[in-house]
Amino acid sequence: MPPAYIDVVILTYKYRIKDGANSTRRALRAQARAVNFVWNYCCQIDQEAASRWKAGASIKRPSAFDLANLSRGVTKELGIHSDTVDAICKKFADAREACFPKTPRFRSFKRNLDWIPFSNFSRPSRLDGNKLIVLKRTYHLWMSRPIPEGAKPKSWSFSTDARGRWYVNIQIEMDAPEAREIHSEVGVDLGLKTLATLSNGDKIEMPAFYRRSEELLGLYQRRKQTARARALAAKVANQRKDFLHKVSANLVKAYDRIVVGDVSPSKLKRTNMAKSVSDAGWSMLRTMLQYKSIATGATCEIVSERHSSATCSACGARSGPKGIAGLRIREWTCEDCGVVHDRDSNAALNILLGAERRPLVEEIRLL
Repeated sequence: MPPAYIDVVILTYKYRIKDGANSTRRALRAQARAVNFVWNYCCQIDQEAASRWKAGASIKRPSAFDLANLSRGVTKELGIHSDTVDAICKKFADAREACFPKTPRFRSFKRNLDWIPFSNFSRPSRLDGNKLIVLKRTYHLWMSRPIPEGAKPKSWSFSTDARGRWYVNIQIEMDAPEAREIHSEVGVDLGLKTLATLSNGDKIEMPAFYRRSEELLGLYQRRKQTARARALAAKVANQRKDFLHKVSANLVKAYDRIVVGDVSPSKLKRTNMAKSVSDAGWSMLRTMLQYKSIATGATCEIVSERHSSATCSACGARSGPKGIAGLRIREWTCEDCGVVHDRDSNAALNILLGAERRPLVEEIRLL
């Protein structure tokens, strides 16, 4: 796959809304219910079109443009902006494409989106310091960091976390920085024993935030203390995200080129290691490394890690432990050259040294 060259960076800035007032929460929840209503209307139209097509009628499934046209005139009655309707229809069309020929599921009170999208920033809203004015209502924000000068706000949305706290997510577009010259590089092997092992031998230990709170979370769930369980789950998710942000930021600052293995969490989630895999956050870490590399001019590559643990990084012989049974072997000696290897360090070194000959899954490099 050839490298993708880009000249702009799209980042999302997330700010907490000061939603302590009941009127603020009621206004946001009312808009969220309206979003669910429009979403369910799109589901109904799409299901009717699918039924007529199955019956032999020459009809196509409605596009996002068709759904938006059919939804015109509801904004005043529902209390939402027309840009929100356009964004819902676009999101619905994308969701349907992912599950085609099925229709995305309907949203109910229990299965609501708690999400209010806008396809354009400047038309429905105005940001004045820490105040966001939307539909003549002012929302006060905790501005944890300023939006960079010269950045162009694009689409944005309201959303909630597991505890029902509201946030605003502003997507901005800005010029990409110049690509950094590659003076330092590192290979990263993701694992469960340790979160990440670097090709220089350093290891980043697994914090296992979920495992630490698993017993208490189970206690809350058995007692049906839903609010406490949600609060603890949100705390664990925030701890994991904060830790991965710090790890990815340190790696991007320290190395100009980062090569990561493409270990698949979706496959391992079907095994008895599912909880540990979810607790590790491999996909989140890879995503953070990618977009932070873009924002700082570094290069991030994701390559196949096939046979990286079983191949000797010194001579290239494939004499290491193989299969599921071999996962227990953390240190092994090469039968050909006699070099003693730490399993994870050897894999990280192979990921880095073999990046040129391994299948490139994804590479993002700047102009």
